[in-house]
Amino acid sequence: MAIVEDQPLFRSLVEALVRGSDDCTVVVSCGSVQEARQQLLAESPDVVIMDIGLPDGNGFGLARSMRTQLPDLGVLLLSAHDVMDLLLELPAKERTGWSYLSKNSAASAELLLGVVRITANGGSVLDPDLLRELSPRAGSPLAKLTPRQFDALRLLAAGRSNSAIAREMDITPHSVDNLLNTVYGILGVRGDTDANSRVSAALMMIRHGAPTGEMT
Repeated sequence: MAIVEDQPLFRSLVEALVRGSDDCTVVVSCGSVQEARQQLLAESPDVVIMDIGLPDGNGFGLARSMRTQLPDLGVLLLSAHDVMDLLLELPAKERTGWSYLSKNSAASAELLLGVVRITANGGSVLDPDLLRELSPRAGSPLAKLTPRQFDALRLLAAGRSNSAIAREMDITPHSVDNLLNTVYGILGVRGDTDANSRVSAALMMIRHGAPTGEMT
């Protein structure tokens, strides 16, 4: 995996968290767009933890350009600010394998490594702390969901597997399958593959969710 982060202290922290795992190896660690372009192409990592604000460019733009040359590259975006809406700029065919965490959340080894693994395998995760603050915007497709359906969608967007959703909601995995299929239908995101449906449904949380205190 690769780490692209311009703050040396924070980069060292992330490296230490990753190197404490048994199944993740850091092959690239750098702090600029120029370095990252050269080293990512040379090493071809399966996933990159990418800071968005870099001294010589934008990490999101860099990641998109790298994906044209490394199409299987998973991208975990990091920022001190809520920039989840950047993912809405992605064309549908590019949306798998992208995740977002705030830098506060990335300080948790368990959460960071879990998101890295999911992203490396083509999954997508949105920052769970930010998701917990969102509620359906009035009149949006999310407002058509029942509270139970919305809870399942929030867990899906936070990267939970169907079995994990079943445990947290205290229902059977079969019930989760039925629940999520209903959610996909209501949101109109049934795609060609389950992965695409999951990613599209998760992005609906960004597009149509609002902080609870700001709902209109």
